[in-house]
Amino acid sequence: MKRSLILAAVAVLGALASLASVGCDKVDEAFDCQQVCTRYRDCYDSSYDVSGCESRCRTNAANDPSVQQAADTCDSCIGDKSCLSATFNCAGSCGSIVP
Repeated sequence: MKRSLILAAVAVLGALASLASVGCDKVDEAFDCQQVCTRYRDCYDSSYDVSGCESRCRTNAANDPSVQQAADTCDSCIGDKSCLSATFNCAGSCGSIVP
């Protein structure tokens, strides 16, 4: 019984360590890219390739910190704005993420 409890605790700690290795920045980056790309599809092009957009966004953000900053800024800007309001207010920061 005691041994199985120790093994369970080690397994939980291992899982937590692997989650920590992913890093908050990577999770935040993925979330920002997903939000921005999905919003573009929802507002402008119902057949837009969200997966392709997310992949490009994550790759570009990993290689260029300014892309990550643009994704953060765009995601913050569009928030819960209407599509029209987001277009006029957020085009500068979102233009480098979506077409």
